[in-house]
Order: sequence, then structure tokens, then C-alpha cells
Amino acid sequence: MNTTTKTARVREAFLNGETLTPAQISARFGVSNPHDVVYNLRRQGYAIYLNKGTLGSRGRRKADSYRLGTPSRKVVAAGYRALAAM
Repeated sequence: MNTTTKTARVREAFLNGETLTPAQISARFGVSNPHDVVYNLRRQGYAIYLNKGTLGSRGRRKADSYRLGTPSRKVVAAGYRALAAM
């Protein structure tokens, strides 16, 4: 029996290059609070970015979406500085 957690399934989707909206995370993985899942993945060290939806030509806003990315050198350096200050 394979008992993969919902967070692990969301992580695998991101690792496979998928971009997911909060609504997609809720519907596809049965997650009641997708923002908590993303928060937990970030705490585990995954660089998950929020892409803000843009306004279309008719003034409609597209949904925000999450994606897995590569942190910039500035972000990595800030992390090391934070660790050194501990």
C-alpha cells in the first residue's frame, strides 16, 4: 500500500515542472488550505514562487499560480547570513 502525503504529491507535481493555482492544488490533491502546503514546502527548502495574475485586456484578473524555481544568488546569500547570525 502506497501512502504518499498530500504535501509530497504536491511537491512531486512541482518537481515535474507543473505550475499550479491554489484552486488546482485544492481540487487535485484534496488539500483544504493550499497556502499551508506551499508554506511547508518552502520551510523544507523548496524555492516556490507565487506568480501574480495579470490584468487582461478586459480588466479581468488571471488566477495567481505557484511554481518551483531556482533561488537567486541574493536569496541564497541572505539565507547564509541569517544562519551565521544564529
